Amino acid sequence: MAFYPDERIAIFIDGANLYSTTKTLDFDIDYKKLLELFQGKGRLQRAYYYTALIDNDDFSPLKQLIDWLDYNGYHIISKPTKEYKDRDGRRKIKGNMDMEIAVDMMTLAPHIDHFLLFTGDGDFKAVVEAVQKQGCRVTVLSTIKSKPAMLADELRRQADTFIELADMDKLIGRPKSGGGDYDDSWDED
Repeated sequence: MAFYPDERIAIFIDGANLYSTTKTLDFDIDYKKLLELFQGKGRLQRAYYYTALIDNDDFSPLKQLIDWLDYNGYHIISKPTKEYKDRDGRRKIKGNMDMEIAVDMMTLAPHIDHFLLFTGDGDFKAVVEAVQKQGCRVTVLSTIKSKPAMLADELRRQADTFIELADMDKLIGRPKSGGGDYDDSWDED
């Protein structure tokens, strides 16, 4: 992976997607190590973490993570989840942050040289292509080592570079705590 000391870097983390990926890979992210790793690769301009939050769930492990990230160098972009019933009458919770990520990437593109996008969601292909047309490089961080792969083929093909998260465990992983998992069972569609 090529980084240049003077390039302006921005980290974009699709929180639910990254959580699902690392859960599948059976490792936890040390967000302090992640930030320090990429601060040493260039001029880190911003690190964004996107997530939907369940209203009135102030004591969830996800809320604790968000609070920690907010105090330790990450910009948190969140919105409340929405509850609905599917056609079979089952309660579902929805919290998709794709539009927020896409708008922020497009807005920042004139000020960024290299985006690091932590997601495997193929819906991001179009925004990756759009910021590339503005002269930005995009590295996607996800996994193809899981069964099934967490990275959509169309996103991998569009990205300038792909980094396999399974290979980054030693660089940005933290020891398993045996707890602290938050619930990601809500629907992302």
